[in-house]
Amino acid sequence: MSNVDLSVNLAGVTLKNPVVVASGTFGFGREYGQFYDLSELGGICAKGLTLHRREGNPPPRIAETPMGILNSVGLQNPGVDAFLEEELPFLRQYDLKVIANISGNTPEEYGIMCEKLSAAGVDLIEVNISCPNVKAGGLAYGTRPELAAEVTRVAKAHAGRTPVMVKLSPNVTDITEIARAVEEAGADALSLINTLRGMRIDVNTRRPILKMNTGGLSGPAVLPVAVRMVWEVAQAVKLPILGMGGVSKAEDAAQLMLAGASAVAVGTALFADPYAPIRVRDGLEELCRRQGLSAVSRLTGGVKPW
Repeated sequence: MSNVDLSVNLAGVTLKNPVVVASGTFGFGREYGQFYDLSELGGICAKGLTLHRREGNPPPRIAETPMGILNSVGLQNPGVDAFLEEELPFLRQYDLKVIANISGNTPEEYGIMCEKLSAAGVDLIEVNISCPNVKAGGLAYGTRPELAAEVTRVAKAHAGRTPVMVKLSPNVTDITEIARAVEEAGADALSLINTLRGMRIDVNTRRPILKMNTGGLSGPAVLPVAVRMVWEVAQAVKLPILGMGGVSKAEDAAQLMLAGASAVAVGTALFADPYAPIRVRDGLEELCRRQGLSAVSRLTGGVKPW
């Protein structure tokens, strides 16, 4: 069989292969660029940005679990202006799509960042709505449809021609309710899932392992939850989906695509194997060959529910 077409379309943006790296697991690419040419990737979801520099939460802020990790890093980052000045020019050396991930405490902060990033020409803006809204008493934007919609509308109004992808939190009763709200508010794409809230306790000291007590769980343990949520959301809305959560090999990525994702992100697996995204990409190509598929995009939505 001839070569498999690995290119996919995500909200009008063509990725040369469906594998990107998840925000918060790859920094801005400099460290991993020592292992291989970053142009091997379909795209990079850069480390989460806030309007101003943040130092993040006090340590310990990472804890291993039997099937993944807990993190409460707290969005440590240099701020959006430093990213535009120092990191974006570095990433532009490579043949990959740059997805900027943003978090804000108010809708206005999201708007300002979208304007800056759009003007600088990033390929996609990923809007993290798992952060607290200071004006609504700390409620996470992603847990209430009306709050999620408000942020989406502001982001779209300030993002110009740059597509806006909203990152959904799994820490809700019905993720499709949030997905519909942001679709109606104008989102161009969705990414899911973000981390699940979890906790570990040292039974001898009786203290939580993380200084912030709880953190976000990622890694292989969350894959079945991610597959289920991508499947549900794909049936509820017409937006393209970037699927993530526990992807460490090609079969994991294929599950998310079959459930409805157009592309996939590799995250926690990177900490154990920097080459994980490359192995996932090559494995997807081989899987398509075995199944007689001419293009990896033909996996998307191919599940056959009972």
